[in-house]
Amino acid sequence: MKKQILIRIFSFFLLFTAAYLAGTGAAVWRDQAKTIKQHNDFSDPAVSTKEVSAGAEGNWGLSFQENGQLPIGNATIEELARYDAYYAQDTDDKVLYLTFDAGYENGNTAPILDALKKHNVSATFFVVGTYIESDPDLIRRMVEEGHTVGNHTWHHPDMSQIADMDSFKKEITAVEDAFLDVTGQEMTRYYRPPQGKYNEANLQMAKELGYKTFFWSLAYVDWYQDDQPAKEEAFDKLLGRIHPGAIVLLHSTSSTNAEIMDDLLTKWEEMGYQIRPLSELVE
Repeated sequence: MKKQILIRIFSFFLLFTAAYLAGTGAAVWRDQAKTIKQHNDFSDPAVSTKEVSAGAEGNWGLSFQENGQLPIGNATIEELARYDAYYAQDTDDKVLYLTFDAGYENGNTAPILDALKKHNVSATFFVVGTYIESDPDLIRRMVEEGHTVGNHTWHHPDMSQIADMDSFKKEITAVEDAFLDVTGQEMTRYYRPPQGKYNEANLQMAKELGYKTFFWSLAYVDWYQDDQPAKEEAFDKLLGRIHPGAIVLLHSTSSTNAEIMDDLLTKWEEMGYQIRPLSELVE
């Protein structure tokens, strides 16, 4: 009798343990899947339809409510405007602003420039200082073909961790000096925080240095050198989520972007979009 009771107790314990572990494992998997999706989609489901303060600092994030519509950002267009900062234009007109982040060169920038030239498109390339040093010819080509070269800092650090103006200014002015040496021109004072990491103090520092800060309203995971997205995935994101007034962020290191750029520009044009330089947004 005692043996049967012990067997029943032990069986119940095993069933309870299995159920608990299964539930815990499922919860962990859901959390991991949610995190992966947020990263891949540049989205933050915690951002509601209510306005949030520019004090929602850290990583720039987006919540896509509906394809073809302006996504919700960590801060509103109006809040960012206090710091001469932008993530999109509030408009119903089919215009978009094409930007690239360039941290290093791997042979993909030239074909991207070829496609832009073919379509007579002026883009903005946010470059780090070491890029200017290592690839001055590409910098000069960007300028000669009518593109804007913006400031992406010298070392690509987490700028939200920089609290004093002197350190912030060094990251910015070093890039200005290198650009002047290579082109003989003053750099246009457009700034993009590395990895989209920022705080309100940073935005104010950039403004005091005469810079306009640019985040983005459309991007996709295109920066992993050894894990490039398929053309179909790229078109799905870049065509499905394009919207009036979009600031598009792409990486010039992406072989996928180099491969699709001509077709992508054609498809945007067929959708009725005009691709304009950032200078028209800030006028």
